[in-house]
Amino acid sequence: MPVLAPLKEVADIIKEAGGEELKLCYQCGLCTGVCPWNTVRSFLVRRIMHQAQLGLVDFEDEDMWLCVTCRACVERCPRSVGILDVMKAMRRGITELGIAKVPDSLRITIKNISGTGNPLGEPPENRANWAKDLDIKEYTEGTEWLYFTGCMASYDPKLQRIPRAIVNLLKKAQVDFGILGNRETCSGESVRKAGDEQLFQTLAQTNIDTFTELGVKKIVTTSPHSYHTFKNEYPELDGNFEVIHYSRLLAELIKEGRLKPTKELNKKVTYHDPCYLGRHNGIYDEPREILHSLPGIELIEMPRSQENSLCCGGGGGGIWMETKKGERFADIRLEEAIETGAGTLAVACPFCMSMFEDSVLSLDKGDIIEIKDIAELIQEVI
Repeated sequence: MPVLAPLKEVADIIKEAGGEELKLCYQCGLCTGVCPWNTVRSFLVRRIMHQAQLGLVDFEDEDMWLCVTCRACVERCPRSVGILDVMKAMRRGITELGIAKVPDSLRITIKNISGTGNPLGEPPENRANWAKDLDIKEYTEGTEWLYFTGCMASYDPKLQRIPRAIVNLLKKAQVDFGILGNRETCSGESVRKAGDEQLFQTLAQTNIDTFTELGVKKIVTTSPHSYHTFKNEYPELDGNFEVIHYSRLLAELIKEGRLKPTKELNKKVTYHDPCYLGRHNGIYDEPREILHSLPGIELIEMPRSQENSLCCGGGGGGIWMETKKGERFADIRLEEAIETGAGTLAVACPFCMSMFEDSVLSLDKGDIIEIKDIAELIQEVI
């Protein structure tokens, strides 16, 4: 039997996070119908929303930690209820009050971020090692762009090829940019979605203070998650900066003729829309414009694309969570990509890259399809 209890503290946190919108929810269940979890198991978003309306929390329900914050539910809700705000608030209540167990993998990740500023627990002094041979300047006041690399792209050896490609293209286009080097730390995006609001506030304020001290005005990010957080959440703490995702900047550079293709690729490519680029921020066109501009690429859309894209499963702390075999969204998405006949799955997010690379290995599909960041594809023709 579920262990339900009324918790005024959690109810107060939900209300603070915008829970007044709960009054708009009339339990139609459309949120449950579009949740990607229901492609692999039963996940009743409607039930969780109803419990939140009543100020109840099920101590033993793991579903609260499953939400990958993909925003499909919010897009489908006829009353635009802030379902993700409610999910985050319930996690925050559990985390702050210690009333239920946080999944071990998530707890360890948060501990790593708190101690070292990155989820992998790597030494902070190694953050800029990926760039040692690229002759990149550290950001100083007056530089046009701060390139914020992000934790995964900085530390994961399998993902470091993404910032390296981006940097090479920015240099080729003679963009004035710099990096923070070892002063860069986690944006806090996943931390907040996992419920640790206090740590998020600390990380965000540290970054805002660093950006302000250096006179940063414009930021280009590798990760859609960092992009979303800097653009939409840091202003809550008076961190106001012009923020752009690298896909948009590279699309502009191609349009301006500052990046000119000189080679032709013979590739059939399908593109996966990251949730935090697409549904959260409405950026669908620029990555496709880039792919259409590359000679020799045939772009084939998956049946589920743009606002209907299937989440890779990495959002909302999902990238740090243990997911059972048979329940991995990335496995399903990889099969969808293969069914298009494409030999390349193009991505624009380090989280998506990590999830799909794991699926390629676990499903043994390396001889059928490759995973490429769109920056890598541009680099191949420049």
